[in-house]
Amino acid sequence: MGLLDELKQRILIADGAMGTLLYSHGIDRCFEELNLSNPDEIVHIHEAYIAAGADVIQTNTYGANYVKLARYGLEDEVPAINRAAVRLARQAANERAYVLGTIGGLRTLNKSVVTLEEVKRTFREQLFVLLAEGVDGVLLETYYDLEELETVLAIARKETDLPIIAHVSLHEVGVLQDGTPLADALARLEALGADVVGLNCRLGPYHMLRSLEEVPLPKQAFLSAYPNASLPDYRDGRLVYETNAEYFEETAKAFRDQGVRLIGGCCGTTPKHIEAMAKALADRTPVTEKTVKRRTASVSVQADRPAPTPLPELARTRRSVIVELDPPKKLGIDKFLAGAKALHDAGIDALTLADNSLATPRISNAAVATIIKEQLGIRPLVHITCRDRNLIGLQSHLMGLHTLGITDVLAITGDPSKIGDFPGATSVYDLSSFDLIRLIRQFNEGLSYSGKPLGQKTNFSIGAAFNPNVRHLDKAVERMEKKIQCGAHYFLTQPIYSEEKIVEVHEATKHLDTPIYIGIMPLVSARNADFLHHEVPGITLSDEIRARMAACSGDPVQAAKEGIAIAKSLIDAAFDLFNGIYLITPFLRYDMTVELVRYIHEKEAAAKERKVVHG
Repeated sequence: MGLLDELKQRILIADGAMGTLLYSHGIDRCFEELNLSNPDEIVHIHEAYIAAGADVIQTNTYGANYVKLARYGLEDEVPAINRAAVRLARQAANERAYVLGTIGGLRTLNKSVVTLEEVKRTFREQLFVLLAEGVDGVLLETYYDLEELETVLAIARKETDLPIIAHVSLHEVGVLQDGTPLADALARLEALGADVVGLNCRLGPYHMLRSLEEVPLPKQAFLSAYPNASLPDYRDGRLVYETNAEYFEETAKAFRDQGVRLIGGCCGTTPKHIEAMAKALADRTPVTEKTVKRRTASVSVQADRPAPTPLPELARTRRSVIVELDPPKKLGIDKFLAGAKALHDAGIDALTLADNSLATPRISNAAVATIIKEQLGIRPLVHITCRDRNLIGLQSHLMGLHTLGITDVLAITGDPSKIGDFPGATSVYDLSSFDLIRLIRQFNEGLSYSGKPLGQKTNFSIGAAFNPNVRHLDKAVERMEKKIQCGAHYFLTQPIYSEEKIVEVHEATKHLDTPIYIGIMPLVSARNADFLHHEVPGITLSDEIRARMAACSGDPVQAAKEGIAIAKSLIDAAFDLFNGIYLITPFLRYDMTVELVRYIHEKEAAAKERKVVHG
């Protein structure tokens, strides 16, 4: 009788955590490598779970893939580690338990770290070794990203007729991190050919049971659940799980009532937890009917305040001018406010505020944005970097901006901290700029990163960065297209210092409907030009422009005039090709950008007058 035949008739008990026991034994290194260096330890743990009542055990291969083993310099040992894992589990099982070949998910917070192509290659390498060694089934566990799980499940189903167990992991009760209800996700996995679908990790029994209350019994597949022992505590640099085994005995019958046919444990569980569940479910008779709790729809309410016209719509319908004026590095904002007012009076559409540019601390752009919005009536566009805030902080920041009525944001990676005033500071980068764009788009749908309803939908206009100063412009455009897929509404470019480059950008992007604001920053001196060209990532100056600025060396007034003249020629080149102009103010010299704003409006007025005359 096979695994699926048994599941048709009775509930099966699975094993618990491997890493938890190894960690408790003082082992704090690559657990999967122990299949080679300390096989007796692995066999002993497998045997302990079987003795506790486990009918199903899993190989010690959760992280035995190229990506995770590479962290330990073991990427070439993928075949050997996986082969040994199956043989050790077989040795311990000795025909007393089924052996599942385990493959863990790769994607966590930052989806962009591992592409789907990398996922596929890594998965196939591990899968083929496990299948060749003769496992009884495949366990896909701890997948937070449904796209990743669906991708690898399709591969596994194509390669084998063995039973496949597919487990998602949740941050919130009943919903995946992309907002997909658990019931819908499990139905999709069943449709792709999973024989058993369910949950593991992250949630303890209480929240996992609440999630399963909303899941109907599958039509063809079976349900499974591998809860964590509890929420972990953090003591002396170690994670500690404290739930006692008796609690698992109490909840085991509740899992059966929810239709679970395969029940085991994840982080923090031990043979004692498995023994307690086996005891509670001595009568392994499964349920064949259940009452499904209806999921309460969360009403996403838009904010009461009227939303301004989105910046990309402005750039589609008329000439739109955005000016960057960085918040001060020192306390006191009188000069900054004077500059902001002068720019507002000159007729800008928005004032964009960098987020500690060049990794140098400045007054919070959110604080400054609130002041100019409330005191001067200026529309702020707030930059958000991935560098300074973890996933928690980024979400809190977005919620705060929404609450303040600030709706325009620019999602960027952020300069690494080592180039700034505090090179020893940590650069967080929980998310990439692509992930941050996805997160903001999800906020606009009323969902947090974990999929939990926010109570309201935000109405952020999502800007993204585009650097055309690269050797292969087509590759940069591909990144733009990827950001558009993630949810970007418009782009701001790095400063461009070549009329030819502006034309080249137009030709390379004219197939896109997404507006582009061409970045132009006036130069103030020859030293400024050389610094930007040689030392600032993403900025390139032509030899001609550097020569023009060098000719003004030693004369700051003439240098500023030359810088403005160069900027005007660049505006002329962009004027008929792009509706969006993005002026970057150098060193708080707002007098220079005010002149350029007026120049743009004068050109616009002249163009309209010519149109009337010749119309």
